[in-house]
Amino acid sequence: MTRALLLVDIQLDYFPGGAFPLVEPEAAAQAARTVLDAFRASGERVVHVFHVAEEPDATFFVPGTPGVAFHPAVAPLDGEAVVEKHEPNSFIGTGLEAKLRDWGVTELVIAGMMTSMCIDSTTRAASELGFACTVVADACAAPDLVLGETTVPGRLAHAAFLAALDGTFATVVPSAQLNQSAA
Repeated sequence: MTRALLLVDIQLDYFPGGAFPLVEPEAAAQAARTVLDAFRASGERVVHVFHVAEEPDATFFVPGTPGVAFHPAVAPLDGEAVVEKHEPNSFIGTGLEAKLRDWGVTELVIAGMMTSMCIDSTTRAASELGFACTVVADACAAPDLVLGETTVPGRLAHAAFLAALDGTFATVVPSAQLNQSAA
């Protein structure tokens, strides 16, 4: 199997000082960096996906703002693929699937933000497109979620979404386990 690393939306708006900070994004970015370093060292493909809002009333990922930029811990190097998206699903309207198929990729390792939105949507889509998926649990982050009078803390939202993906759409592992198996 040929695999690629898909880093989704690790952008400044999700960090402290950004327009939509998540719960513990710094720890997730550092875990993503360890996975990124392992992929770079092995010469495996890396795709950096970033979101740019198209809605006129968007409150984050607004075009031309600093929040759209990649977090420096995982910024792309020259020659690494970069894909712009406008939907939670990284495959919609991006050409990502064609790029992966051209490379012969059959397995995706997925990390990024938000667990409860773009990671969930992208992982489900990738699985349904026939890619074997691994989600790196500690290299993802989620926000607190609110429904009516109920607030779900971000760490629980993160765990619930990963639990729903694990075993059906993906295998969910911590970065240490992924990096250890790659060594």
